[in-house]
Amino acid sequence: MHFYRHTRKRAEVPIVPMIDILFILLVFFIVSTTFKKARDVMRIELPTVRQIPTDKTVEDRSVIAVDALGNITLDSLAVPEGLLESYLAAYQKQNPGRKLELEADKKLPLERLLQVWDSLTKAGIKISDVPARIKLADATPSE
Repeated sequence: MHFYRHTRKRAEVPIVPMIDILFILLVFFIVSTTFKKARDVMRIELPTVRQIPTDKTVEDRSVIAVDALGNITLDSLAVPEGLLESYLAAYQKQNPGRKLELEADKKLPLERLLQVWDSLTKAGIKISDVPARIKLADATPSE
């Protein structure tokens, strides 16, 4: 007695459509890839009071404060964007001989700090006469 044996077909994977799909993906990735150019980057971190030896001073100075967003205040008077030079010139006329100090936030962009120093120079104030304090975000004000 012969029983019918079901012959199994061998499983075939269609290769030609896979090659077509892989070719389309390859072309897509080649076209959509953007190549990055190598460029030199210099990391600059502003020193803090903890890193540089400092001197204690007791003389009264006016404070130019710059927060992390770049907002400037001159003795608690908000200075509009781009008018620091004229505010400094007017301040020097009203308070002759009054010394300044710069209080900058640690997260302040270097470009903004350089703009403040440039405004000081244009107003006729030497940068070396304006000591800078870098505020740490977690630091509490000391007396």
